[in-house]
Amino acid sequence: MTLKKFPFLPLILLFIALVSCKNEPTIQVKTIDKKAIIDSTINAFQKTLLEQQIDSVFKKYHFNGSIAVFKDTLPLYRKQSGYSDFKNKTKIDSSTIFAIGSVSKQFTAILVLLQMEQGKLNLTDKVSSHLKEFQIKEYENITIHQLLNHTSGLNLMGGKLMFKSGSDFFYSNDGFNALGKIVEKVSGKSYDDNVLELFKKVGMHHSSTADVFKGTHFAGAYLGTANKFQEVPNMPKRLGGKDIGIPAGGILSTIQDLHTWNNALYGGKILKPETLQKFMGKSAERHHAVFGKMGYAYGIMVNIGKPNSYFHSGYVKGSPSLNIYYPDTKTSVIILSNIADEEKGKGSIFKPHIEVKKITDHLENTISQLKSAH
Repeated sequence: MTLKKFPFLPLILLFIALVSCKNEPTIQVKTIDKKAIIDSTINAFQKTLLEQQIDSVFKKYHFNGSIAVFKDTLPLYRKQSGYSDFKNKTKIDSSTIFAIGSVSKQFTAILVLLQMEQGKLNLTDKVSSHLKEFQIKEYENITIHQLLNHTSGLNLMGGKLMFKSGSDFFYSNDGFNALGKIVEKVSGKSYDDNVLELFKKVGMHHSSTADVFKGTHFAGAYLGTANKFQEVPNMPKRLGGKDIGIPAGGILSTIQDLHTWNNALYGGKILKPETLQKFMGKSAERHHAVFGKMGYAYGIMVNIGKPNSYFHSGYVKGSPSLNIYYPDTKTSVIILSNIADEEKGKGSIFKPHIEVKKITDHLENTISQLKSAH
């Protein structure tokens, strides 16, 4: 951590040292709430820093999309730029709905865990006891747990396993689509009905699935650049096709709804405490082509080392996304976009997301140091 990266740090430390000073006057006229002053100082520091550094990411990459950082309910940073519809030059605003790709997987994982809480399934169940297509020798020992953390060995349904179930990690959309079918089977309701009920319960009023979406404010997806773009056809309906699948990558949502979701989920409003621990517990390791080495839990990635964070990226044609939650400070970082220059490759598409994650990771570590310093 360099001072160049955080030019305000010495001033903040000095201020906190002064506020924390134990040499108090003999006559105290008014009690000073040191913690409140320190917290508000840290918040001001975060806001200034985020504004300075994330604004530069928007500028550097001509970022077309929306980025927000919330500390619990307090917005620390929020900005959107560019178009939800490039042809008609419709600007992105706070109500713009984006395709969130694989960020969808955590919703499917939660639906499975909610069915477990109702006693309708166990995570150790063999998938073959719920779905006929798994009743073949190759797949018969795959468990629900292994589908949730991508250790089943499954790649594409019907294909050979990549390895013996439970022995390694291989990311599988078909595995999550199978979980969606299990939810339908044990609940007696469609995946759409299950997830819409969950959204309603949480207060996510602008979220939907690509199959049932009938609203407005949807950001069409584009390939290329703002100057030379090509619209991805049949959006959002194409997300329900067999190439992607709703449980694996077909949720549509907004910045505000994902913030509401993070607070409800990690705040213990959706799952019982012991179930939430199962959801968050690292049970596999993933070597991500863009984000590097990390832990994997149930439909969520886990940061290895500091800071503590749970996150997931998403990509469906033209729509890169990233949702991060830092439990120690109850901070959400949400990045949604609707254009990608695929010719430059995934590494290039996610450069703004990686840079913002580095900024907020550094900031989390700095806040942790500030708090332990007083």
